[in-house]
Amino acid sequence: MIKPKVLFLCTANRCRTQMAEAFLLDLAGDRFDAVSAGYEQALELCPDAIDAMREVGIDISGQSPKRAEQFLGERFSCVVALCDREIESTCPVFPGAIWRLTWPVENPATAQNDTERRAATRRARDEIQRYVVEFVKEHT
Repeated sequence: MIKPKVLFLCTANRCRTQMAEAFLLDLAGDRFDAVSAGYEQALELCPDAIDAMREVGIDISGQSPKRAEQFLGERFSCVVALCDREIESTCPVFPGAIWRLTWPVENPATAQNDTERRAATRRARDEIQRYVVEFVKEHT
């Protein structure tokens, strides 16, 4: 069986998309291939995202940020943007997908301080998890 390929996109690929990729692989990696990328490649994963995912038993510390352009030419069944194009002008568009979804998850990086950013990261994690669970139900 060929597994559908899913590409999660956002601005920097350091937080939201990394969590989405990890949730899909954890929940349904036997049914989907998943990768994530950003318009602008971050230098490292967001430490708050690593901590937030550890809190739910998923280790993303070994993942690394990637640029969307490295996947050009690949065929994806679904491309999911985790940014709001109305707010984030660098939210990428990717050609050639069968399905295109937008999950407008707030960017934790816009928080005003460390405490707010950690809380925003946890909210984003929980929202992404709900989206992924629903995605798996709808596409399997």
